[in-house]
Amino acid sequence: MIQPVKTSFSTLILLALSLASFSQKTTFDEEKHAAAPDYSIEQSWSVLPFRNDVADVVPKGETWISDSLKEVDVFYVHPTIYQKGPLWNASLDMEKINRKVDKYPVRLQASVFNETCRVYAPRYRQAVVSVFYNASEDGAKALDFAYQDVKRAFEYYLKHNNHGRPFIIAGHSQGTHHARRLLREMIDTTALQKQMVAAYIIGFTIVDTLYENLKICESADETGCYITWMSYKEGFTPTTIWHKNTQSINPLTWTTDTSKVVVEDYSKTVVLNPKRLRTRKMEVQIKDIGGKVLWVRTKAPLFRLMKNLHVADYGLFYMDIGENVKTRVAAYWQQ
Repeated sequence: MIQPVKTSFSTLILLALSLASFSQKTTFDEEKHAAAPDYSIEQSWSVLPFRNDVADVVPKGETWISDSLKEVDVFYVHPTIYQKGPLWNASLDMEKINRKVDKYPVRLQASVFNETCRVYAPRYRQAVVSVFYNASEDGAKALDFAYQDVKRAFEYYLKHNNHGRPFIIAGHSQGTHHARRLLREMIDTTALQKQMVAAYIIGFTIVDTLYENLKICESADETGCYITWMSYKEGFTPTTIWHKNTQSINPLTWTTDTSKVVVEDYSKTVVLNPKRLRTRKMEVQIKDIGGKVLWVRTKAPLFRLMKNLHVADYGLFYMDIGENVKTRVAAYWQQ
């Protein structure tokens, strides 16, 4: 058990949680920033449709579906991989970071959408993870800098790839930080809201006053709404304040009902390999601890050892998410 943890996505994030200070030697304004991504070239995207990408992986027993048959897109924004370094924002020239982005969050999260959607996953100059643990003006600027890349990527997608197609917005952690702002600025009060099937904005605070029109989904087939949760081991209350006033949906029911749900042989969890599904007992309950989060009891390998299940937000419910995407897309077309 020890050896896999050393090289896992989980370890990357858990190491990030231990950072107590910035390693940056200059202010944000003094830093020489990397050039902005050119989203007209393929190298600026981790994943694109009609290309052999890491998000094309499918669980054993499932069948790959050609992108030509998919009538909905997903725009997915990956979480932080840049844990520590001299820059406030990672450069797209950092090949090691790019490889980790592809191998871990994109392969383990974005792939959940590939049965139903054409997947678009931009690379962006992500902010160093320390910005979330040490509030500062420089950190806020670094996050805004990263967001501008995400926004440009979405604008490029809309202009050159969307062609009026329905779409899903998805993200995790820093990716959700940017995706929730994208929803507020470009979708919540615009005509694009009618094209959005749903938003899976997971692993970051989503308060119910964030949007004018968008609301949390209340059923498995509701569309034009958002899905969100933050996962912790049953009984654990984090010392951070990210969960304050947040909302959660129980992905075993796709409702906001706070009753505990128990599944004896839950076979929809992915740990480190999307091709392998784990079958273990699962218990999930929405719990209000100053914000509504998921309290989870699972016997899945690795995840059962964690108190903060942030890195497992997608993996715990991997197949359920994919099935729910299919349900919401079908409901969208029925409308």
